[in-house]
Amino acid sequence: MTARSVRGGAAAILAGALALTAAACTNPGSTAGGSGGPKDSAVVGIAYEPETLSPLLGYGKDGNSKIFDGLLAFDADMKLVPALATKLPHVTADGLTYTYTLREGVTFSDGAPFTAEDVVFTYRTILDPKTNNPSRTELDALGSVEAIGDDTVVFHLKYPYAPFAQRTVHAIAPAHAAAEQDVNTGAFTTKPIGTGPYVLTGWSKGEKLSFKANPTYWNGAPAVKKFTMAIIKDDDVRATRLRAGDLDGAVLPPNLAAGFKDDKAKRTWTARTYDYRTVTLPTHQPVTGDTAVRRALDLAVDRQTMVDKILEGAGKPAYGPVPTDSPWFAKGTERRHDLAGAQKLLDEAGWKAGPDGVRVRNGVRAAFPLWYLSGDKLRQDHALAYVSDAKKAGIDITAQAGTWEVIEPRMKTDAVLAGGGSPGDPDFDQYLLLKSTLAGDGFNNMAWYDNKAVDRALDEGRRTDDPTGRRAAYDTVQRELVKNPGYTFLTHIDHLYVMNDAWDGPSTQTEPHDHGLASGPWWNVESWKPKKAGAAEK
Repeated sequence: MTARSVRGGAAAILAGALALTAAACTNPGSTAGGSGGPKDSAVVGIAYEPETLSPLLGYGKDGNSKIFDGLLAFDADMKLVPALATKLPHVTADGLTYTYTLREGVTFSDGAPFTAEDVVFTYRTILDPKTNNPSRTELDALGSVEAIGDDTVVFHLKYPYAPFAQRTVHAIAPAHAAAEQDVNTGAFTTKPIGTGPYVLTGWSKGEKLSFKANPTYWNGAPAVKKFTMAIIKDDDVRATRLRAGDLDGAVLPPNLAAGFKDDKAKRTWTARTYDYRTVTLPTHQPVTGDTAVRRALDLAVDRQTMVDKILEGAGKPAYGPVPTDSPWFAKGTERRHDLAGAQKLLDEAGWKAGPDGVRVRNGVRAAFPLWYLSGDKLRQDHALAYVSDAKKAGIDITAQAGTWEVIEPRMKTDAVLAGGGSPGDPDFDQYLLLKSTLAGDGFNNMAWYDNKAVDRALDEGRRTDDPTGRRAAYDTVQRELVKNPGYTFLTHIDHLYVMNDAWDGPSTQTEPHDHGLASGPWWNVESWKPKKAGAAEK
């Protein structure tokens, strides 16, 4: 349920008070007074909201959007399973043609039938340069798409793209509704119509998104009839509202989640993720533009201490976008904490310590600001730890909090404590993060990283389905980041969620950076069933 896969976070939002019913104020999603009766609604607290609800602009591109379905979906183990398609696609031997047979009898929430033309419309519109879709490059391999009758769709690729099937979890929009209005600004962007298990009933920007169960959902009407996502930017406020009973569940940082460990009515869920925290080091800056400075910071940072102290063990050190436990991780690219090595690199590059301990070269002080999103405690803690580690090497960094409206105009020259990460194929995250032609394209390549060897490897990895060739390409990318880092990767973060233990069915998937909205224990809320009275206390 995200519009972008690589960005420092979603658009800035204001924490707002929820307009809940009187019963929900006691314990949302349950009967008043918490009698333990059947629950048919739930309210969860998340940190960010989408910029749009239109699949044509990127919403639902990674699947699991609740309002929409894709041709395929990911199950709990992140394996592809049929959704709007009846089975996995037939792929030709050359890897250039994918054929999908569609499920019959599916309707959109307004009653209109779902057909192959809706699939064709969705993908053609995304590929149209006039459409403001920040993720269009993710479908670069797609040459054309055609409908054969109402129940068959054929995709023709320009080159063999190994993970193409994973791209077809993308949410499908209804041609009959979305084609009649401006794709970028029309009402469909905030009042969507889909085939998914839930129907949007209201969106109060900066406050909440409200859903009701789709009674005609092709896979069965959900037992949770009402579902609300409360947009609460501040971590502490989410924890407070969860404790007060205003929320049934919330995404929380480790230190706040720990406060609920003795609450027998609640359960903590931990999700493995690809979510990393990193510091962008823009090349359009006299200090971070120096490769020696970037390499020194890569050694000066104490990643393990960040994992131990900030994440309380709920994560792992990050040396790039690929987690160390991923089969795609290039062994040997780990960077040890080496303050002496960092100082030596700076000495050799001519950055000499001044009277105040801050290094100077040619009259330029090794100093720059580091922005982080206000209200995000994990980002703040990472930023402050990074500042402390850099100071020991003689680099003076000033941590500053701001909203995305404040931060985004400064990203070309100022460092940002950013986040990113997308499960699955390495192309999904690395291309948007590192490709030089995407520098300055919104939240893509925020560091303005420009490395020709990396560019070539990214293209090689994307344009072949040969496993050996792809492995070599992404190994090259990771080894180049050791020699010439455009970012200082800090940690990969496990996501923690605390929920009332009132339903059977919640689970977690391997999650991306953008989380809480489509991810979390409620990724499969449509399949939840209320626990019988007394079951939650066992």
